[in-house]
Amino acid sequence: QVQLVESGGGLVQPGGSLRLSCAASGLTFSRYPMRWYRQAPGKERELVAAIGSAGASRDYADSVKGRFTISRDNAKNTVYLQMNSLKPEDTARYYCNTVRFSVNYWGKGTQVTVSS
Repeated sequence: QVQLVESGGGLVQPGGSLRLSCAASGLTFSRYPMRWYRQAPGKERELVAAIGSAGASRDYADSVKGRFTISRDNAKNTVYLQMNSLKPEDTARYYCNTVRFSVNYWGKGTQVTVSS
């Protein structure tokens, strides 16, 4: 079965950086686009970044453009989210996602808190 396991979250001061990782198993990772979402308390889950199966195409939410970078290592079955210049409004639980045969798969998420 498909499993996605996020890691790398934590508490960071405004202006700081974090790198999130998502390790995938149970699928031929290199065939599937991957996405990072986030959900803050009381808010809907929102798409943060997406990357194509080969890593050539990348899309970002306007709120993170220029600060976040999505990447993947198909040899390691892992997708990353490098987050720089973090702001308090980036505080949320971050989730890894993929869609396989029209089924959405999610990890349990990793908490990112940006606070001084």
